[in-house]
Amino acid sequence: MARPNLQLIEALRRTAHKLATGASYQWGHMGSCNCGNLAQELTQLTKAEIHQRALAVGRGDWHEQLNDYCPTSGLPMDLLIADMLAAGLSSEDLQQLERLSNRRILERLPLEKRYLRHNVRDDVVLYLGTWADWLEEQLLEKITLPRWEKTPVENSVSERDSVIA
Repeated sequence: MARPNLQLIEALRRTAHKLATGASYQWGHMGSCNCGNLAQELTQLTKAEIHQRALAVGRGDWHEQLNDYCPTSGLPMDLLIADMLAAGLSSEDLQQLERLSNRRILERLPLEKRYLRHNVRDDVVLYLGTWADWLEEQLLEKITLPRWEKTPVENSVSERDSVIA
């Protein structure tokens, strides 16, 4: 499960916005697919650099890359995945992003929108936006602001202002 944080939420929203406004999208391209577009935002690598790293390993799609991920290998693709995990994602999150299959995200969609297709740009945009909203809600639930008691001076000013009004 993704760890809610501002960096990740902003990256999800930037990715959704870029896709909605015409960024390169090609599901079969490791740098332009669902995970590839998010990887661009989290790592600042280009789609070509991401694709090149994936092909150098030769393990297949993102699902297979994540299954074979080794944090100590030093391989460029594993370093990229490590950066994405450090941003608050899990391997499962990325595998689900590739197929738009996280049940908890899908349940947040209206019934008629819950059957997303993993290689359709508009469905990816909807999934990413819904995911960002959900993570933001989780993050806000954890935030508590300090409550300050009014001092006698503040109380007397408030009372005076209410009399004047």
